[in-house]
Amino acid sequence: MKNPKYKIVYCTPALYSAGGVERIVSFKASYFAEHLGHDVTIIVTEGKGRSSFFPLSDQVKVVNLELGFEELWTASFFKKVILYLHKQWKFRRMLRAELMRIRPDFTISMLRREINFITGIHDGSKKIGELHVNRSNYRNFEANDTNLLKKVFARIWMGSLVEKLKKLDRLVVLTEKNKDAWPELSNVVVIPDPLPIQSKTSADVHTKRVITIGRYAYQKGYDMLIRAWAEVEKRFPDWQLSIYGMGDQSSCRQLISDLGVDPQRCLLNGAVSDVCQEYMNSSVFILSSRFEGFGLVLIEAMSCGLPVVSFDCHTGPDEIISDGHDGFLVPANDIHALSKKLMALMGDEELRRRFSENARLSSRKYDADKIASQWTLLFSQLK
Repeated sequence: MKNPKYKIVYCTPALYSAGGVERIVSFKASYFAEHLGHDVTIIVTEGKGRSSFFPLSDQVKVVNLELGFEELWTASFFKKVILYLHKQWKFRRMLRAELMRIRPDFTISMLRREINFITGIHDGSKKIGELHVNRSNYRNFEANDTNLLKKVFARIWMGSLVEKLKKLDRLVVLTEKNKDAWPELSNVVVIPDPLPIQSKTSADVHTKRVITIGRYAYQKGYDMLIRAWAEVEKRFPDWQLSIYGMGDQSSCRQLISDLGVDPQRCLLNGAVSDVCQEYMNSSVFILSSRFEGFGLVLIEAMSCGLPVVSFDCHTGPDEIISDGHDGFLVPANDIHALSKKLMALMGDEELRRRFSENARLSSRKYDADKIASQWTLLFSQLK
C-alpha cells in the first residue's frame, strides 16, 4: 500500500545561515517532497532576498514573511520591547493567513517565536514541535543560573513554555535523554536527525588531519579544543587541525596566539556547504562541545568513515558513539583527556582504520529512509 501524500509546513526562522537546524530542515523538506511525494512548504521570517545555504529541492516552496526579527539584536532595550511586540503581532497574523491558505495536514515548528501562539491557529493541521536543543539550554535560559533574577525569570518562563508544549499534538526530540528531561509532558517522542549526506566511499585515515565543524560559539568549546591541541601539536608536529563554522573567530585567534599554537596547523575556516568533501580529506573528527541537542556532525563524520573523539556532553554523543568501538568518549570538559584520546588515534593508524569501519556501520541507523519511516509512522498515528 502506498504511503498517503500530505501537505506539510515547516516553521523556522531562516534558511540562509549555516546552522544545524537549517541543514536538517532543508534536507528533510527536500526528502519528504522528492522521495515521499509530500507537498512541502517552509515558512521563514528572516533573510529577505537570500537563498538557502544548504541544498533545497525545487519541489519545496519557501514563503518568507520578511519580518526581520534580527533587527532586535542591535536595538536598545525599550526599542527592542516595542519592536518585538509589534513584529510578534504581525507574525501571528501573517502565519495564520498562510496556514489558512495552505491548509496543511501537519505544521512542524522549530519552537521559536511561533510556539507562543501556533496551537491557537485553527487551520485544521496537527501541530508538531521539533526540539533541536536540550532543555537546560533552550533559548539560553538556564534555571540553575547563579543570578537570582535570571533564575526566577527562567523558572517562570520555563513554566509558561511547558504549558505551551503540552498543547502540541506531538513534541519530537532527538535523544532518549532529551525525552526524559520533560517529565511533565506525555506527548514526547524520539526521532533522531537523519543523515543528510551519503558517502559511497570511506575517508582515507592516512591523512594527517583532524577536523571539527560547528559555529564559533561558547557552546562548541573551541577554547577547550585549542588548549587540547596545544598539547597535541608538541607530539604530532606534522598533523593539522581544521575548524569550520560561521561566526566570530577573533577569540579563537587570540587564544591560538596566547598559547603559541602554530596558526598554520590550527586553521580557522568559515562555513562550508559541502561538508562531505572536508570529512573525506580528514582522518579524525573531534567534538569539543559543552552541550548539544544531538550531535549531527558526529553521525555525518562517522558515515564518511571518520573515527570520532568527543566530550561526553549533555546530550547526544553517548547515544551515538560506542566508546572504544567507533570512537572515544571522554569526560565532559576534561581537556587533558580529550588530548590524550586524540593522540591515541593520531598515533595508531590501524586503530583509526578499525574505528573507521565500525563508524560507517554505526551511522547506518540514521539513514534517511529509516528516519523518514519513523516520521511516516508518526503522521499516520496523528491522522
